[in-house]
Amino acid sequence: DRALAVADGEGRNSVFLAEQGHDVTAFDAAQVGLDKARALAKRRGVSVDYHLAGVEDWDWSRDFDAVVAVFIQFAGPELRDRMFRWMGQAVRPGGLLLLHGYAPRQVDYGTGGPPSRENMYTTEMLAAAYEGWEFLRLEDYDAEVDEGEGHSGRSALVDLVARKPG
Repeated sequence: DRALAVADGEGRNSVFLAEQGHDVTAFDAAQVGLDKARALAKRRGVSVDYHLAGVEDWDWSRDFDAVVAVFIQFAGPELRDRMFRWMGQAVRPGGLLLLHGYAPRQVDYGTGGPPSRENMYTTEMLAAAYEGWEFLRLEDYDAEVDEGEGHSGRSALVDLVARKPG
């Protein structure tokens, strides 16, 4: 299966997907992140097709069996809405979108993510953005997170796993 890791940072998600046997393409806007991602993939003995690109520069016309986006909450509401649309376009019919991020109450916890509630996700927002998709998981919950510096401690999270119709 072909998977796209969106704004993949230092490569933990793309490398994990490759270790599961997926044919992974990943992009990030930061060269330093891509350098770390390539080094991680090499250390773990997997191959990932990395690209230097931001979400506004990426070629969203390619289709994937799965599009994976984890903690990509750098985008304010206007860019986020476009990003949700673009990610949906990149999922082939019958494919999956996996999105993991922070809920608005995360600002109160202060254990990671952007300082602005407007950058956070709600289940209602995601249900509206992917109306007509089959929701395999759409959940808002609290959990302990240990994802390295800046993402550690009790966190307010939102998960979406949705299958594109077709």
